[in-house]
Amino acid sequence: MQIVLASASPRRQELLKNAGIDFVVHPANIEEVRRAEETPQQFAERMAREKALVVHRLRADGFVLAADTVVVVDGQVLGKPNDGEDAIRMLRLLSGRKHDVITAVCLRGENFEDIRSETTVVDFSTMTESEIREYVATGEPLDKAGAYAIQGTASRWIAGIEGDYNNVVGLPVDLVKRMLREHGG
Repeated sequence: MQIVLASASPRRQELLKNAGIDFVVHPANIEEVRRAEETPQQFAERMAREKALVVHRLRADGFVLAADTVVVVDGQVLGKPNDGEDAIRMLRLLSGRKHDVITAVCLRGENFEDIRSETTVVDFSTMTESEIREYVATGEPLDKAGAYAIQGTASRWIAGIEGDYNNVVGLPVDLVKRMLREHGG
């Protein structure tokens, strides 16, 4: 069965393709604003659910898969940076510290909705100010939650991870495969 992926993220598409999961893309363009009372996990799960709902209304046949990733340091959610200065701010926060990467996944079918999330702890090495600015100048951090791509240039500052690497890239593939199996996909 073909999946409708509610995301334009090339990283998520590549992960699904590598996993042998057949899909088509139908992006869900929604506003991503965290509510004051939401935990980071609740926020990511709500965003994944809202993306899935938007696409499912348009493409009700089959399964809709949506995901949302947030980076959390000291309880502060780091989404995608607004601009280069915001990316610099985020990277300064992450430098020399551990943080959580939470990816929520929503799988929606005709008669069900399944929302789960995966958390991976990432240990970031210390970055110098010039390294931060040079990295931001590459443009890589500008459309990534937490302002970095673990699979890209930022890999040089990853001291270690605890959990699912693919989760940090943007989609916990093993979790998605389990969810699909459980729902007959």
